[in-house]
Amino acid sequence: MELGSRMGKLVVSLDGVEIKDVQITKDKTTLGRRPYNDVVIDNLAVSGEHAVLQMVGADVFIEDLNSTNGTYINGKAIKKQLLTHNDTVEIGKYKIKYLVGDGTDYEKTMVIRPGDMAGAAPWRSTPAQGSTPAGAQGASAVIKVLNGTAAGREVSLSKVVTTVGKPGVQVASITKRPTGYVLAHVEGTQRPNINGSPLVGETAALQSGDVIELAGTQMQFVQG
Repeated sequence: MELGSRMGKLVVSLDGVEIKDVQITKDKTTLGRRPYNDVVIDNLAVSGEHAVLQMVGADVFIEDLNSTNGTYINGKAIKKQLLTHNDTVEIGKYKIKYLVGDGTDYEKTMVIRPGDMAGAAPWRSTPAQGSTPAGAQGASAVIKVLNGTAAGREVSLSKVVTTVGKPGVQVASITKRPTGYVLAHVEGTQRPNINGSPLVGETAALQSGDVIELAGTQMQFVQG
């Protein structure tokens, strides 16, 4: 696994005092009160098995394991979410900062909202500070929307991670790597379709011309 300096780590603090930091080196890292967890937080507000971090390539997802008091990222309750550099995970009174070694922001950059009003921008973009400029990592690529209110629109995949789909229904991420672009399943009971077939496994390498379908929206991946 060629993560190099991008390996993430967790910094656990209570009332502003750093308690421990943990390097994320395994495919799955568990957090909870029980002593067998990888990150043990001995507090009654924390469930025995509270949350799990799953590493998919250079991406790290956190998933709440139906904990009693919930898992929060930057103040918002989550079920499963992609972690980005500098995110703060809150479990009980504990704050866990997620840091990526090279300082790259793995930022959510795009969300398709099929229900947006006609004429409104259906693409919500959040630039990541310090993001790599378009074209700086090889051939550029775009997503072309094929149906719905956003049909005909093109969005450049210039950020490290772009998320697409409908939150709460079906979400996937497209990650820019030196070797190409990779699609990963993030949220939803159904996996995204690629060229009419459901995604097998957690990730798939994208080829120019591939058609992705998410939450009823079809888009084509085109690499220049």
